[in-house]
Amino acid sequence: MAALDGLPPLRDVIQRHGLDARKALGQNFLLDLNLTQKIARTAGALEETTVFEVGPGPGGLTRAILALGARKVIAVERDTRCLPALAEVADHYPGRLEVIEGDALKTDFEALAPEGPVKIIANLPYNVGTQLLVNWLLPKAWPPFWQSLTLMFQKEVGERIVASENDDHYGRLGVLCGWRTEARMAFDVPPQAFTPPPKVTSTVVHLVPRASPVPCSVANLEKVTQAAFGQRRKMLRQSLKPLGGESLLIKAGIDPARRAETLSVEEFCLLANAFNGSSPVGGTKGEP
Repeated sequence: MAALDGLPPLRDVIQRHGLDARKALGQNFLLDLNLTQKIARTAGALEETTVFEVGPGPGGLTRAILALGARKVIAVERDTRCLPALAEVADHYPGRLEVIEGDALKTDFEALAPEGPVKIIANLPYNVGTQLLVNWLLPKAWPPFWQSLTLMFQKEVGERIVASENDDHYGRLGVLCGWRTEARMAFDVPPQAFTPPPKVTSTVVHLVPRASPVPCSVANLEKVTQAAFGQRRKMLRQSLKPLGGESLLIKAGIDPARRAETLSVEEFCLLANAFNGSSPVGGTKGEP
């Protein structure tokens, strides 16, 4: 990276600013600059694109995104110790890096989105990654304000994101991601690529929004998936008993003897729309 952008090696930056990764913040710094570039490239062309990043830390991935031509990076960082290091990156790329000090879970990314294409690229803190993903999957309108999500998770979470029916990893997260996006695992990242090394392998997941998801009530989809996967080994007539059980399943045209992990995303949408006779919304522009 030093040859590419003229900035100091990340290890030097971390040492100079005293940036030890803190477990309480879910931090694991990615120092392999070949990998940060690989993550950024997974998002596709970045020219004329605004990129949102969460938890940039000392700025390794930030530097890769900027070096690959992003028009602007808007990075949200809650660790004030990292701000001086990020300020150095901002000085090196005048007008192209905006750092927002704050909690990503409380940040309205949609309100920050400028005109033009937006992509989200992040090595997400382990302790908030899944909730951030769900927030981005449920914006105020659909199609969403972002063109793609390129995110790093623990591999076990990545497997849940891309899972489909009849997969051991399939659950509520897989249904939600499969409903609104096309998701794929791009590549794994070994523990030794990080400082400090986590105890698990990580994986980069790339998600692209579906233009027209099956029309469905988000609230009802969450209710039926929670009930169904809350007792995933039981037949649906039993696990969905609080929501209507066999009568709900018959109304949706689904065999009451099936189990949650055998239902496709489309079948879960049928269940959600059959529940309480709700009118289907959320698959198109408008409130989810």
